[in-house]
Amino acid sequence: MNTENENTSGNTAGNATPYDDAPVRFDTKIAVLLREDLETWQRLNVTAFLVSGLSTVAPEVIGEPYQDADGTPYLPMFRQPVLVFEGTKEVLTAAHGRALSRALPRSLFTSDLFATGNDRDNRAAVRAVGTAGLDLVGLAVYGPRNAVDKVLKGARMHP
Repeated sequence: MNTENENTSGNTAGNATPYDDAPVRFDTKIAVLLREDLETWQRLNVTAFLVSGLSTVAPEVIGEPYQDADGTPYLPMFRQPVLVFEGTKEVLTAAHGRALSRALPRSLFTSDLFATGNDRDNRAAVRAVGTAGLDLVGLAVYGPRNAVDKVLKGARMHP
């Protein structure tokens, strides 16, 4: 079985040409699950923090650097879409448990992190609470598409 990402014409995602109109289909999924009761600014902040961790353990999610027509360089970004979902606190807790049981790369954001202002304090806030007691407001997960879909059971696409 070929584990590389392929589009429907058989080209790998990394080798598609600008003239290849076939959609790129990835075998993996990057997903963010947010608790539905967050304010807009919190949703944006949590999403940004959550996805920042994924590339550190899964460098294959990062594409090539960008460059505009004038040759100005820009940083590379994820090579595939980031899908954002929402759910209740219970859905988030269940998804967290499923992500742990499948050992998928994941990052989390707890309500305590809204009161901290730096990475050291963020890590201390998470470290101070046991897994079952975490007040999760966000979770990012990366892995095989079907495994991520199972983790997100009960969540809905963010509007």
